[in-house]
Amino acid sequence: MASLNPEHVQAVIKAINQGPYFRHLSMSLKEIGTGYSIVELKVSKKHLNPFGGIHGGVYASITDTAAYWAVYCELDERFGYISIDLKIDYLAPTSSGIIITKGRSIKIGKSMFLAEATATDKNGKWLAHGTSKMMVTKGLQTIEDALSFTGSKALPPKFNI
Repeated sequence: MASLNPEHVQAVIKAINQGPYFRHLSMSLKEIGTGYSIVELKVSKKHLNPFGGIHGGVYASITDTAAYWAVYCELDERFGYISIDLKIDYLAPTSSGIIITKGRSIKIGKSMFLAEATATDKNGKWLAHGTSKMMVTKGLQTIEDALSFTGSKALPPKFNI
């Protein structure tokens, strides 16, 4: 059975964190592994709505991101996938601090996946929770597309044989 290559994982994290949207939101992919991911975001004024609380779109972005990367390590690297449905429950407001969002794959199918993510503050208080349904694509949103877009180098193999 093939095992996940740690060098591949680290190269993916480095490449993804170079993306303009990640940099714009000050969002960072910290960890990915089989069935999970961790994404962090340091809340600043740019994340706040006109009332001084975090904008719901920020919760949606980090939840979708953590769910998305939670399934990556379980897939053949030749395929891509896209989010087709995102459901978010906004559980508590925040206006400062670090949001830690943990993604977890729920079901990996041949053409569809389901994952969830929970956003918490540093004390573990739940801020948001969501689920994301994703569809497998052939030749669309592959890791190669991400590398090309971010100007990153080719990756080591995803799996050790």
